[in-house]
Amino acid sequence: MPYVYLARNSKYFKARYRDTSGKWRTQSTKLTNRAEAQDVADLLEAIATGKRSAHHIRTAFNSLYKEVYGQSLPTATVRKFCATWLENLQPEVSQATYDAYEKTSEVFCEFLGDRADRDILDISRADIVAFRNDLAKKKSTDTTNNRLKVIRMLFRAAKRDDYISENPAEFVEILKNRDDEISGRRALTVSEIRAVLAVADPEWQSLIKFGLYTGQRLGDLAGLTFANIDLDQDIIRLVTGKTGKRLSIPIAGPLRQHLESISWPDDPKAPVHPRAFQTISDTGRVVSLSNQFTELLAQTGLREIRNHQGRGIGRDAKRERPQVSFHSLRHSAVSILKAAGIPHATVQELIGHESEAVSRHYTHVDQAALKKAAEAFPKL
Repeated sequence: MPYVYLARNSKYFKARYRDTSGKWRTQSTKLTNRAEAQDVADLLEAIATGKRSAHHIRTAFNSLYKEVYGQSLPTATVRKFCATWLENLQPEVSQATYDAYEKTSEVFCEFLGDRADRDILDISRADIVAFRNDLAKKKSTDTTNNRLKVIRMLFRAAKRDDYISENPAEFVEILKNRDDEISGRRALTVSEIRAVLAVADPEWQSLIKFGLYTGQRLGDLAGLTFANIDLDQDIIRLVTGKTGKRLSIPIAGPLRQHLESISWPDDPKAPVHPRAFQTISDTGRVVSLSNQFTELLAQTGLREIRNHQGRGIGRDAKRERPQVSFHSLRHSAVSILKAAGIPHATVQELIGHESEAVSRHYTHVDQAALKKAAEAFPKL
């Protein structure tokens, strides 16, 4: 039977109720009256266990919501909520991230068809699973999982804003990534990195070293300014373009030697890698820089430069991921740290990976642990 209780240091009652699997769930009612909070708990369990029809649940919940909170429950179709969500997000994310979110919303509405113009409350977990599975037939595992993560964000926002009471995407699992096995994607070895450094110009040598010693993406490194680098504290501070995560990355010894060897400008806002910075500023995309790195890999025999049209880029078919790319340096960083015995949570925090599992089991990774991890990198 569902029940309510007062959480420590809170004036609001929390509801405890079971879902269809019998698992206990907890949700704040944001109510201070026990009787009203119990009504909410009873309804939440009825919803979670599917004991009432969707129509009955909507009617009962709307009535209870209006009675308790003094206003009607907000409603929106899937399509309308997508538009509102995107409009609110646009000032908060990069253009590339916004475009990716917009594309996912369009694909999701196309999948739903006429149902995209029905209440978002009608969407079930089965719909999200079907969407994921349909994507998996057409797209790579990475693309499928990335779009599923966007849908999770979308419905999390809908729940936060009271358009739905349960998030149907919350427990839809991402697919196990088999792309590495299929396409042979791998980390670059230290000897291979040294070979690429030997044919690279000074700016690319710097980008490669930053790529290995920080594990960050090419676009984020191209956007670095000297203001991001604090040699007194031995820290590089940045906000990732893909996830918006704020990182404080200890400077590995070899990277510090590199930084001390270069000329520092008077203006702290000056870019660390001027040509790369200008490329990103002019185009807003990283593809040109990726192609330049591919040419360096080709010079060392690590890649074959192939015509984009021949590879089918831009088509609906799954794309074959190249064996090695600048992103391989990120894999190299992870591999080196794990081989050195650095705990998984520390590696995740240092590199900036999003990990729900780590978020559930760790509150934070302190700077001392991150510094120790940075010391595990070899000198190139």
